Amino acid sequence: MNKGKLLVFSAPSGSGKTTIVRHLLAQPELNLEFSISAATREPRGQEIDGKDYYFMSIDDFKKHIKAEDFIEWEEVYRDNFYGTLKSEVERIWAQGKNVIFDIDVAGGLRIKKKFPDETLAVFVKPPSVDELKRRLKERSTESDDKINMRIAKAHVELATAPQFDVIIKNYDLDVAKQEAYELVKEFIKK
Repeated sequence: MNKGKLLVFSAPSGSGKTTIVRHLLAQPELNLEFSISAATREPRGQEIDGKDYYFMSIDDFKKHIKAEDFIEWEEVYRDNFYGTLKSEVERIWAQGKNVIFDIDVAGGLRIKKKFPDETLAVFVKPPSVDELKRRLKERSTESDDKINMRIAKAHVELATAPQFDVIIKNYDLDVAKQEAYELVKEFIKK
């Protein structure tokens, strides 16, 4: 199978990585396809199974772990598993496309470790933790307890930034999107 490139975008929740990834997916010349992660959490808002995530029960997820079906997986929060199925990457590579991930930092670093030559690992850094909290509250998709859990985790995630190939500072979203575009365009030419 002809391998494409793997483009990992990781950041604390609310940093803007999903917006940047959507912007990149809208650029046809980059030949990107979104890697849909598996998750054990309930869908939020308008999320659709098989489009936003592959929603699974905890038991099903654990069966996939045992069968070694994941490239990477993690229990992000208690009983809240996320992972990347090998079949998802193979599906995208079979289409002759490059894979783009919107993924937590631990998963992103695991992909980089497994596929060091094919992967560009990008960390999207928010302006501040206070700004992250504001953005998460503005979404109105989670309880204050969940938001506080995400903020606590953000401190740990921010410490991993130096382990990534590139850090994009998202102080201005348009500038961050353009910087991401240039990085990806250059990487996929290699």
